[in-house]
Amino acid sequence: MKDFIRIETISEIHQFLGLEKPKHPLVSVYRIGDALNKLEVDNFKYSLGLYQISFKDNCAFTIVNYGRNSYDYQEGTMIFTAPNQVMEFKKAETAQVSNGWTLAFHPDLIRKSELAKKIENYSFFSYASNEALHLSDEERKTVAEIAEKIEKEISNTIDTHSQTLIISNIELLLNYCVRFYDRQFYTRTNLNQDIASQFEQLLKDYYNQERQLEFGIPTVQYCGKALNMSPKYLSDLLRKETGQSTQDHIHQYIIEKAKNRLLNFNESASEIAYSLGFEYPQYFSRIFKKKTEMSPNEFRQSLN
Repeated sequence: MKDFIRIETISEIHQFLGLEKPKHPLVSVYRIGDALNKLEVDNFKYSLGLYQISFKDNCAFTIVNYGRNSYDYQEGTMIFTAPNQVMEFKKAETAQVSNGWTLAFHPDLIRKSELAKKIENYSFFSYASNEALHLSDEERKTVAEIAEKIEKEISNTIDTHSQTLIISNIELLLNYCVRFYDRQFYTRTNLNQDIASQFEQLLKDYYNQERQLEFGIPTVQYCGKALNMSPKYLSDLLRKETGQSTQDHIHQYIIEKAKNRLLNFNESASEIAYSLGFEYPQYFSRIFKKKTEMSPNEFRQSLN
């Protein structure tokens, strides 16, 4: 039987895991050890009203559903979850001792800080679990040292500096993870190139099959799902590989097709817009001008 567990606070997650009461109401670094092995449920769906950053070497539970993907924790991996994401866990057949740590913090912790304005820029909070961060030995040491600083600050007597220092270290941890993800993208460049090629073929197939006439222009979400990736991860991968996001690539592909039609057909700009999957010709014209600095009609006239 699958239990759905909804947790809103730091206190509730400590209670669920059988940990001692938290030392701070809005943030915690906990080292689970064999706590997961002691849970009396075999599998469960789990949703937090918290940000969570987890580093694991082994895990007593396997993530069997996170977004669209399944995932087994590998040695030295990090996963990032934003509030209200749902994960499904299944207890491993062989009990293991979970190594590593988890940092969880409530949105209220950072609500009045600069980090609150930037937190959405850390796109890995929206990655799927099979897009986890895999750390080298040196990288593990770096994130562990920052987690220890946060844990120590939480354990100290709370004063007027506590929240600022905790938030600063959380931001430092996130910035290091941006660097490490960049390294991961770079070291997987051959795989990334294959995915970029698959993405280009996906767009070609979409239009060759005239799917745009029924479904409109391809969306970032459609492309991510077709390539079995989260939309954020696909965009970040393409940006690292090509300098353009998924949306940029889609628009550029459509504009190139539009240029050919403007050059070789007598259709109006509106007719071309509809044939490419746009619901509103004005939107097509706006994108075309943004990419070419000319309206469709101005582009056609410039070729005469």
